[in-house]
Amino acid sequence: MIEDSPDAARLVREELKDAQGDKFELACEGRLSEGLERIEKGNIDVILLDLSLPDSQGYDTFAQVHLHTPNIPIVVLSGDNNESLAVKTVQAGAQDYLIKGEWSIGRTVRSIYYAIERQRTMDALRSVLFVDKLTGLRNRGGLFILAEQQMNIANRTKSGLFVIFVDLNDMKMINDTMGHQEGDHALIEAASIFKETFRTSDIIARIGGDEFVIISIETHKGRAADIIEARLRENIRIHNAERSRRYKLSMSVGISYYDPENPVSFNELLSSADKKMYEQKRDVNESSL
Repeated sequence: MIEDSPDAARLVREELKDAQGDKFELACEGRLSEGLERIEKGNIDVILLDLSLPDSQGYDTFAQVHLHTPNIPIVVLSGDNNESLAVKTVQAGAQDYLIKGEWSIGRTVRSIYYAIERQRTMDALRSVLFVDKLTGLRNRGGLFILAEQQMNIANRTKSGLFVIFVDLNDMKMINDTMGHQEGDHALIEAASIFKETFRTSDIIARIGGDEFVIISIETHKGRAADIIEARLRENIRIHNAERSRRYKLSMSVGISYYDPENPVSFNELLSSADKKMYEQKRDVNESSL
């Protein structure tokens, strides 16, 4: 639960316990930033969200939480009886919008259960439409949908983001000399490295063949691109140091930055990162990871 009122949090905790005993374990954070940190730790089944917090207000509160946790159902508990806000929030992905002072514990419990079940159904559908079956990452369609959402949030919050285009080197050699099954294994290994390198809130996708794209959110330009590439380089080095490897993974990387003060389209960002990746790939012995 992300709620800045201790009284409201205590009321929900007590009523949930009276109604359901120990079926629910409620953790509560009073600020959006603290709530996102808690969500990063995992083991969350549903989020009860107040939209009016010390560090975030209104629809942007929901948008930021939903972006960080697209696979966790969100039930809004709001003191704002604003029908247009309620409709907008539910259309954007909230499972329910409950008004403080008008909800009962019975309705809240039902809303929680329904939210979890609906999310499971939606996840099953997304796994068919927007997930790459081999790696479990987002596919191209899933990437473009989430990219549009994130760029809208970046524009509102004035926070930048990086688009990282990665191409696996020597995939043709692996497929030709060791077989396509080994090539598939290399792609799965690469996906695992990306998951180790980037945050759960970042968007990682395989867009086809041996090409991957990562959107690293809430970043500032500075030296962040160098830090990102260095972190990826180190994780590949550790991975390649494992014994009994028939080949070493190698990647070429291109990074572009989205500045909300100078907006461009996602396709332009992707094209820029792609161009930089190929510039690095020209001299793979000196520049690739």
